[in-house]
Amino acid sequence: MAGSQWKKILAAGLCGLMAAGVLAGCGGGSGSGSSSSGGKMKVGIVQIVQHPALDESNKGFVDALNEAGLKDKVEIDEQNAQGDQSNLKAIANRYVSGNYKLIGAISTPAAQAMANATDKIPIICTAISDFENAKLMKSEKAPDSNVTGTNDRGPVDKQVKLIKEIQPNVKKIGIIYNSSEINSVVQAKHLKENCQPLGIDVVELTVNSVNDVQQVAEGFLGGKVDAIYVPTDNIIASSIPTLMAVANREKIPVYGAEVGHVKNGVLASESISFYDIGHRAGQMAAEILKGNKTVKDFPVEGADKTKLYINKSEMETLGIQIPKEVLDRAEMI
Repeated sequence: MAGSQWKKILAAGLCGLMAAGVLAGCGGGSGSGSSSSGGKMKVGIVQIVQHPALDESNKGFVDALNEAGLKDKVEIDEQNAQGDQSNLKAIANRYVSGNYKLIGAISTPAAQAMANATDKIPIICTAISDFENAKLMKSEKAPDSNVTGTNDRGPVDKQVKLIKEIQPNVKKIGIIYNSSEINSVVQAKHLKENCQPLGIDVVELTVNSVNDVQQVAEGFLGGKVDAIYVPTDNIIASSIPTLMAVANREKIPVYGAEVGHVKNGVLASESISFYDIGHRAGQMAAEILKGNKTVKDFPVEGADKTKLYINKSEMETLGIQIPKEVLDRAEMI
């Protein structure tokens, strides 16, 4: 009798183990990486470095996901590469091996690293000047892979017009940027294209790291330029105070491609909103996460409006007289 009872107990134990195994197998299938342990979809958001413009794009992206009703349905893993390409590669590998549902890439280097790591996971990008030149797609009008998003192309024509309004006699405009950033190279090209018909020469200086900015920027001194233009370059954006310290020695007006530059000290900018382009990219991501659309349903979009910003403190430092019609349409910072 005792032996029979032990057999029954052992049989019950084996059945329990088998049931547990079945349940574990089912659990593994539903949580294979695209979802967190709480059943949420895993979304990675990576930016190359921390500075105001990219931070605003990031905020806009996350806000859009939340507004779309996904706050409790996604687990967001935000990463900052601190300007290091090896960090970008490690982050990309982590997202891919974790089978993330979608990746948000903020800046050209971040987008390129993610695209090199996967052609399967949807990658929604923002703060990129030119998707085609960055080799992320053949045509921004018709995405042909797992990548799309929003560009940050500012109105270079309006920037040049603004410089002419403030400095009617401008003859030479300097531009400083990292030549390894394709978006910066594109912006330098657009600046030259817009200056040439006006008889304005463009003086180009390039840097490789933040440590180069002060020494290289000193190449603008000695009357070599009448004004300096700063593109949406990640290295320069992180070094605005350094650049301004050099430019202010000879009271050279510095103009930025976006409002973050003005907040950090440059004189003026006809700026797009990085929050807005990040928000639009987040809306695209939300539609894809919901299963309503795919990457190829979204052509690359740009900002649909700009706003003029002027730094009051820098205007006083330069002792420059800005025309009333310019001041009337500007927001002072």
